[in-house]
Amino acid sequence: MSTLSIERITKRYGALTVIPELSLLVRDGEFCVLVGPSGCGKSTLLRIIAGLESISSGRIRLDGEDVSEAEPIERGVAMVFQSYALYPHMTVERNMGFGLEIARTPRPDIRERVTGAAEKLRLLRLLGRRPGELSGGQRQRVAIGRAITRKPRLFLLDEPLSNLDAALRVGMRVEIARLKAELASTMIYVTHDQVEAMTLADRIVVMNAGRIEQVGSPLDLYERPENLFVAGFIGSPAMNFLPGRVAELSGRIALIDLGLGTPVAVPLARRVEVGDAVTLGIRPEHVRVGAEGGSTTPEAPVFTAPAALVEMLGSDTFIHLATDAGTLVVRDSAGRRLRAGDRVPVAFPSAACHLFHADGGRVSADPAPRPALVPA
Repeated sequence: MSTLSIERITKRYGALTVIPELSLLVRDGEFCVLVGPSGCGKSTLLRIIAGLESISSGRIRLDGEDVSEAEPIERGVAMVFQSYALYPHMTVERNMGFGLEIARTPRPDIRERVTGAAEKLRLLRLLGRRPGELSGGQRQRVAIGRAITRKPRLFLLDEPLSNLDAALRVGMRVEIARLKAELASTMIYVTHDQVEAMTLADRIVVMNAGRIEQVGSPLDLYERPENLFVAGFIGSPAMNFLPGRVAELSGRIALIDLGLGTPVAVPLARRVEVGDAVTLGIRPEHVRVGAEGGSTTPEAPVFTAPAALVEMLGSDTFIHLATDAGTLVVRDSAGRRLRAGDRVPVAFPSAACHLFHADGGRVSADPAPRPALVPA
């Protein structure tokens, strides 16, 4: 296991700066996931860590050692790429051990490492096959096994599941989670798939235009996004955003007028002024489907809106409501049978609302802590 320290690095291609000054600490034994939209710099950052891209300024330290100018082979890192990059003429066993052959590792050691990695990845019965005889998921496991045999200080995985179909992705995600627990190694994983990020990560790094927007545990980012970008990126379906204005202030409570009738009361963490333009965010699963004539208190105002689209997925129903403030997506698990055109009463619980100022920064207070689980 190793600790990685990225200290104020930048990356420029001529006059173009793709990574402005960036710092990040990846802890010993941590599974750190880099997420963000295409072109945000996450794969470039991974290649910089691996030594496949040079840095324009700054320092990279691995276990305190400055590896900023070190060659990739000198860094003691192993990288799993988006493409499997397997040798088609070699068996699985040879593919997994080829890097050790190049490093002139004794054959008994190669055999022991390959067998150990194959056992962890459930590849023992496939060691004699060639890549063309394997499924996509099996090929990806071979690529991961090739990295494991090197016993690296740091594992780097660049969107390793993106070439797989949906069913294989789920299966491989489970395999990687199991491997993470078994290896207890420091891993940095790049993905654009937030489900992978939320289920695998100890900490998530959300990137945008080469910058880090927020770093935290999956639940931290889900429950306490620091800005509009993170709030909109984390969560599936995405958080609803409704434009509004501060109608009234009462101590640390702001009443937000969304043009939907009764204003919504939101606890504040930052000062705002009456009349300020704000954006109210609420996740689809936090919108309550109410009843006509229900409570219209500011804590949970009820209004009705027509359903423009109803998606029934079995366990959940996603209701797309057409409101004067924009489309509102509601996630309902009660099994209601609705059709497009039905008017649906919904409520915004105050404690579930996020509020963002015109600058994109969060101004609402943190939500109440989740109740502790009490053993039955």
